[in-house]
Amino acid sequence: MAIQVVILAAGLGTRLGKPHPKPLTELTSGESIMRRAVNSLRTAYGDEVFVTAVVGFKLDLVIEAMPDISFVYNEVYDSTNTAKSLLKALTLSQPGGVLWLNGDVVFDPRVLGLIHDKIEAGRSFVAVNTESVADEEIKYTLDPEGYIAELSKSVVGGLGEAVGINYIAADQKAAFIARLEEADEHDYFERGLELAIEKDGLRIEAVDISLYQVVEVDFDDDLSRANTFVDEQSVDQQSIRG
Repeated sequence: MAIQVVILAAGLGTRLGKPHPKPLTELTSGESIMRRAVNSLRTAYGDEVFVTAVVGFKLDLVIEAMPDISFVYNEVYDSTNTAKSLLKALTLSQPGGVLWLNGDVVFDPRVLGLIHDKIEAGRSFVAVNTESVADEEIKYTLDPEGYIAELSKSVVGGLGEAVGINYIAADQKAAFIARLEEADEHDYFERGLELAIEKDGLRIEAVDISLYQVVEVDFDDDLSRANTFVDEQSVDQQSIRG
């Protein structure tokens, strides 16, 4: 079965201050953030990977720029957060597990190889960076058995940051959907995971991807950091070809 991927791209993206949806922000490679993600997914997992973007803000621009993927519309994108966008996509998804990404994440494609075995084994996970624990990021703690215990911006004593790349296994998807429905309109999707862990006993692994660059682009400084490693990768690839 082809891997299903959801890209969350409905938000206003006001902090970056672009006139278009943030996932359409162009990188120095000439690709948008979203195009780079889709290209990387197809290179890693094959052309049959099924990609759906949740759209809202200026959705026509996203649809026009990405004619080779599918779309789900969050019509209340301006008054809800990622919990409700993801809920719409998962409710309409095909049977099986789902990998989902924040639409503003620029990542080293090697991350996809690192998480592939987890996807194939049907093991739910949150990709994390253990080398950074900034106050404004989604942080996590682990339970005594090594699974995610807490996952939010308000976590105290976080062991690292969630980077916006996640997977829900087929046998846990229904419970997760129910908890996303329960989440507040303004909650991030991580609240749905926390509720499912607490109330349904879901076991969510923390997959450490700290070896590879992953940048969530909220501000101009983030975009600069993302472009720096995109440029470095381009140089590396050219050296290999040469």
